[in-house]
Amino acid sequence: MSTIALPLPAVVRSFLVVGLLASLFAAPAQADSHTCPALTAAVQVAACPTDQELKYTYMGFCGDNARLYGRDVLTCSTFDNYREAKNTALWESADGAFSGYLSCNVKPEQIRAAKALRMGVESKNGLTRLICDYEGDHRLVYRSREKCTVSVADCSSGECRASCD
Repeated sequence: MSTIALPLPAVVRSFLVVGLLASLFAAPAQADSHTCPALTAAVQVAACPTDQELKYTYMGFCGDNARLYGRDVLTCSTFDNYREAKNTALWESADGAFSGYLSCNVKPEQIRAAKALRMGVESKNGLTRLICDYEGDHRLVYRSREKCTVSVADCSSGECRASCD
C-alpha cells in the first residue's frame, strides 16, 4: 500500500514559518538562582553501611589490591580510620537538587542542626558543581552542565547565592 504526499496549504506553511521565527527571537531563558538548602529539611535517601559491609569493603579497598585505588595510606592505616572515612550515606535537599554523602557517625539530628557556612563553585570537563559547606564538615553539592557563578559566598551573613545559565 502506498501513501500519497499532499503539499501543505499556504496558510499552514505561513504559520510554521511565523512559529519558527518567533522561537528564534524569543527572550533568552532566565538564569536559575540557587542558595544552600537548609539541612533541617534534608532527607537521608540511602541506608548507612553495616559493619559487615564496611569490613568487606575495607579488605577490598585497603587489601592487596589497594594499588588499584591509589593506596590511601591514612584511610587504610586502621579499620577505625577507614570506618570514619567511609561510613557515609547519601542525603538530599528537600527538593532533591543538592546531594552529598554525609557521615553515619553523626546523629541525624546533629546533621539537620548544622548551618551553612559557605558556597563555592568548581568546573571540570563541562560539569559545574555548586558546593555548600556546613558546620561539622558536612557538604551538599548541586551538579549542572550550566555555567554557574557565586555572587554571595559567605552564608553566615545571610543566604549565599549563585546563578546558573
